[in-house]
Amino acid sequence: MHVTTEVWVVTIVALVAILAVDLLIIGRRPHVPSMKECGIAIGVFSGLAVLFGLGVWYFSGPQYAGEFFAGWLTEYSLSIDNLFVFVIIMSNMRVPRHLQQFALMVGIVLALVFRGIFIAVGAAAIDRFSWVFFIFGGFLIYTAVRLYLDYRREDSVDDDVENALLRWVKRVFPATDQYHGTKLTVVEAGRRLVTPMLFVIVALGSTDLLFALDSIPAIFGLTNEPYLVFTANVFALMGLRQLYFLIGGLLQRLVYLSVGLAIILAFIGVKLILHAMHEYHLDGPLGLDGEIPIWVSLAVIIGTLAVTTIASLLKSRRDARLATPPAGDGTAA
Repeated sequence: MHVTTEVWVVTIVALVAILAVDLLIIGRRPHVPSMKECGIAIGVFSGLAVLFGLGVWYFSGPQYAGEFFAGWLTEYSLSIDNLFVFVIIMSNMRVPRHLQQFALMVGIVLALVFRGIFIAVGAAAIDRFSWVFFIFGGFLIYTAVRLYLDYRREDSVDDDVENALLRWVKRVFPATDQYHGTKLTVVEAGRRLVTPMLFVIVALGSTDLLFALDSIPAIFGLTNEPYLVFTANVFALMGLRQLYFLIGGLLQRLVYLSVGLAIILAFIGVKLILHAMHEYHLDGPLGLDGEIPIWVSLAVIIGTLAVTTIASLLKSRRDARLATPPAGDGTAA
């Protein structure tokens, strides 16, 4: 895929401008977005992603368009999984609801920065060392197994959002217990103190770093084009803040999302290993074909997400029905 420097510049400027406008609005007026506001924002961002994919189809053909859509859907799914952790962080740190939008936006920007770094490093490594695909593939299979085992454990959701970095910040810097809007530091009695908002951002940023380790190998398993990797990640992060408020409790109802992600990551991991074997001519003696068509990848991703989403909603509805006592059964209020 040939992408000129001018196209790179225009794309980066346009996408960063969209995020910058959103960030400036957030920083100036932190609030709880309405359902209408969230719905419009998600619709616009999703529409832009679809239009971009169609543009890739028009200028570069269906192969690269399929790679973009597969990458975007996978990264979007992983980002939604990231929201589960964000929900826990916001709850445990008692972030006021009207400030959560600011914290989420900062978390999304940090995720973009970390992913951009990993994209650059990953692209350079892949360009020079084909054996990196073996490492990426093995890591994704390991992550898939970990996700599935976490799902099987009833205590898979860890309510302790403390990590080494956050504990260090709390130990080193004097802090106040009160939120002061979106301020990270305040002056009280002549002392500079950090606010709980700084702790929230540290927690979100360190979480973003861990999720970037999963997402970047996954996207490189679907496309080797840095341009598509970058744009798929940016579009996947757009609208997550609004999605957080729009679906609310729906996140808790997607009980099989981890299973679906485990299947997708395992599939991409196997795909990467097969591709690496093909690069080193190891697939021939085994009677394997290292190149899985992108339409197969796209079908597996869409099919898995559809099945797990429908199954999750059906299970949540059944569990809610079983937990509600029948009317008139004499149960005391």
